[in-house]
Amino acid sequence: MQREEGQLPPGHAGRSMDWIWYGSRGRVLVMLPTSGGRQNENEDFGLTGALAPLIDAGELQVVCVDSLNRESWGKDELSPEEKLRVHGGYDRFLVHEFFPFVAAKSGRHDPALYGASLGGWQAVTFAARYPHLVKRVIAFSGFFDLRRVTKSWFSGEAYFFSPLDFISNMDPAWVARLSQVEWIIATGETDSLVEETRNLAGVFRQKGIPHHAEIWPGVFGHDWPFWKQHLPRFLP
Repeated sequence: MQREEGQLPPGHAGRSMDWIWYGSRGRVLVMLPTSGGRQNENEDFGLTGALAPLIDAGELQVVCVDSLNRESWGKDELSPEEKLRVHGGYDRFLVHEFFPFVAAKSGRHDPALYGASLGGWQAVTFAARYPHLVKRVIAFSGFFDLRRVTKSWFSGEAYFFSPLDFISNMDPAWVARLSQVEWIIATGETDSLVEETRNLAGVFRQKGIPHHAEIWPGVFGHDWPFWKQHLPRFLP
């Protein structure tokens, strides 16, 4: 499997951001880490290996990108407001630096975006805020109410990072934009976050946004073996 490592210089994220790119042809899949992970996490846990047949066949190219999760959501001494401020820098990095880099390097403008757990929230939130940048979203075992990580604090900018809130209130023009994205959300039946997937599916139904939602019966689902098993089904 062809593999390349690189780094984008400091910008909106406030520090250099590493990436790993697999393959050179086919549709692009951007993979976000989970809460404590970096760009190597999805490789270390076997997810990129599970996609190797598609990559080697030239049907898919995968890029794994670093995160600021450990500097934001994983930093207990920060207030929720400060955590969101740091995450806002990552959001701007993805919009203004990373996705333009991906488009320039691949020559394609129809990327899929994958994330699980905290990365599932990030994937859905990003695509709902910037639907013109993402063609497909795959979110496993995610939460979609920002209160899960901000606890009692929820004001101002927090609303715009909480998909269950802001998608519920979208006007028809924004609903039309989100309807151009291929939404895939899933987790296991016994996942403690399973209601988050059900609730987001309910919002999509209420707004008339096409989507595919799965609850895997009889399993936890919120772990790497499940994500590794199911991710190839939704690609390229």
